[in-house]
Amino acid sequence: MSSETPAARIVAAVHGRQRPTSAACVEPLVGWLRTELGYDGLIELYGRFAHGTDRVSALMREAIWRAAAHRAGEGLNIAPGAGFLHLNTFSFGCGVRIGSGAFLQGRFDGRCAIGDHVWIGPQAYLDARDLVLEEYVGWGPGASILGSSHTGFPLDVPIIRTDLEIRPVRVERWADIGTRAVLLPGVTVGHAAIVGAGAVVTKDVEPFAIVAGVPARLVRWRNPEETRESQGIAAGAEYGSQL
Repeated sequence: MSSETPAARIVAAVHGRQRPTSAACVEPLVGWLRTELGYDGLIELYGRFAHGTDRVSALMREAIWRAAAHRAGEGLNIAPGAGFLHLNTFSFGCGVRIGSGAFLQGRFDGRCAIGDHVWIGPQAYLDARDLVLEEYVGWGPGASILGSSHTGFPLDVPIIRTDLEIRPVRVERWADIGTRAVLLPGVTVGHAAIVGAGAVVTKDVEPFAIVAGVPARLVRWRNPEETRESQGIAAGAEYGSQL
């Protein structure tokens, strides 16, 4: 029996390589659902299809999310068990994927914009009260965003009863967030940066930086030219809506 470590394999990525499309019935269904049910009716209906693994449930999840959201593009893929709060404050680009068990927590007066071809992994948690994820962001399984925190004042009341401070979180295009990483309130992750698995990001991450650790620190820089070539994306070749 060989003791050699098995060689790694390189395989082609799937997400974001094809122009996103929805089934022909989805667009008219979205309009009908929005007109006939209204937002509260849509939320109630979602419970019937939230966990189904059949094709009809998948189609209905897409239609309900698109009808309830402020705006949503084609090819919105919602895996079983994905949840939300205040979905009407969300905007989704084209080809967005929301993984199984992910939860997107908006706020009634908040704003969340998720760009084209964003991939959000299973069990992710997004405090999406003031959040922007730009195009082609990869969000690892179990990774979290905290966009708010209690002020902790005054000192003579429990912390959980003190006011919330909501601070914007921004993840710029092409960035990748590792499994179970955490972004704290007010941070920006720069263009094409990488946040390592389990990292806790407490301050802004520069474009093309690789950070890791608790708290996250710079490990090294990526080479912008090599990055663009390896992505196979020529300048000006991106398509789809801009949020």
